[in-house]
Amino acid sequence: MTGPLDDSETVRWIAWKQANDAVTVAVAQEIQNAAGLSVADFSVLSRVVENGGGRMAQHELVTMLGWQRARLSRQLSRMADRQLLEREAGQAGRRIVVATDAGRAALAAARPAHARAVRHALLDCATTPQHDDFWTVIQDIAGNPCP
Repeated sequence: MTGPLDDSETVRWIAWKQANDAVTVAVAQEIQNAAGLSVADFSVLSRVVENGGGRMAQHELVTMLGWQRARLSRQLSRMADRQLLEREAGQAGRRIVVATDAGRAALAAARPAHARAVRHALLDCATTPQHDDFWTVIQDIAGNPCP
């Protein structure tokens, strides 16, 4: 059995969580201010528009986002209520998610805010050779988590 984190590991874990939270909050606030979208709204719309050309099967979207079907269904209902998207019947009873003009406009307004926030909160402050090593490790973890 593995024991609890030691002091050094705990410090690193807390720093990781705080850094992640700081970036996430900054990005969420910029997107909200620019376009009135939540991060979840932005995630859905960006995938539907950019990966699906504005139309995407709901089952593909759930796979792409890595969400539970119930979570996606609730999110889509909220977005449909705000006229950011519509759901249509597809082949074999499958649901199709369609971005509306309002959804596309909100995404277009959010895109520059998203880029600005990511650059400001994450990328611009990490430009030394040591940070290059950091990004190499992050990419390794993201693409190949330790077994």
